[in-house]
Amino acid sequence: MPESQVTPLKSRSDHEPKPRWLRVKAPTSPEYNATRRLMRTHRLNTVCEEAACPNIGECWAKGHATVMILGSVCTRACAFCNVATGRPDQLDPHEPDELAQAVSALGLDHVVITSVDRDDLDDGGAFQFVRCIERLRETAPETTIEVLTPDFRNKAGAIEAVTDAKPDVYNHNLETVPRLYTEVRPGARYYHSLRLLDQVKRRDPSIFTKSGVMVGLGEERGEILQVMDDLRSADVDFLTIGQYLRPTERHHAVMRYVTPDEFAEYERLAYAKGFLMVSSSPLTRSSYHAGDDFRTLRANREAKLAADASARPADA
Repeated sequence: MPESQVTPLKSRSDHEPKPRWLRVKAPTSPEYNATRRLMRTHRLNTVCEEAACPNIGECWAKGHATVMILGSVCTRACAFCNVATGRPDQLDPHEPDELAQAVSALGLDHVVITSVDRDDLDDGGAFQFVRCIERLRETAPETTIEVLTPDFRNKAGAIEAVTDAKPDVYNHNLETVPRLYTEVRPGARYYHSLRLLDQVKRRDPSIFTKSGVMVGLGEERGEILQVMDDLRSADVDFLTIGQYLRPTERHHAVMRYVTPDEFAEYERLAYAKGFLMVSSSPLTRSSYHAGDDFRTLRANREAKLAADASARPADA
């Protein structure tokens, strides 16, 4: 990432060791190495590696990986993200097939597909998402599919195309509170991202919608609660909240480490606001435990529908 595009901030956390609840072991298991080899064999990028996710050892040991399509180079330079910025890669026409083969080899019952931002493409890369979904439906019809897409800003028809491909979960992260967008996510717009989630749900209410935020970037508690309310106004089903960790000195500083008790309080409040599913912890990431969470999410919807039905008058 070009240094000119990110102004490092200083905070009292810059030179403090990570608290004990954020310390994870380096990945060394044979299963981790097997997953890594499989990704290389099929020439697939993963956000697990590109974003330096702290959970990579745990997830890859279980054969779970979040595949990042559309190349490994992003057209934006967000201040929190470790993915490379610059001249983007050419689209790989074989990527949907390679993805399908990797999913089959891993025996996944739930797969997460994300991507870099591709502002250089007329469709923002939306139709590569569509091709991947369609290929997986052909080769692994029992596998549930979760997409984590860019905002597709100024890309007419992109959101509709991905929605109409009917992923089981459509995830798009708000990342932070509106006040911090200019310094954390300068290429994006908070209310556009919020409208994207609302648009998906209005177009196909059967699709679960999901979004996430990072904390520790300088936000206030009240701002996080307002984001929750905004997401509920868009009928978002699933909220993730995790600790921001600074990838390098060129990135936005960690302004503070949020305690596990605070994460638990955010989770309690989010459920009270009506989310069907909430994952809130220091190590929570968008795709962390995604398969297990999807099963819980689906069960929670079924329970809510049953409760709503039993609460209606018999003659309604």
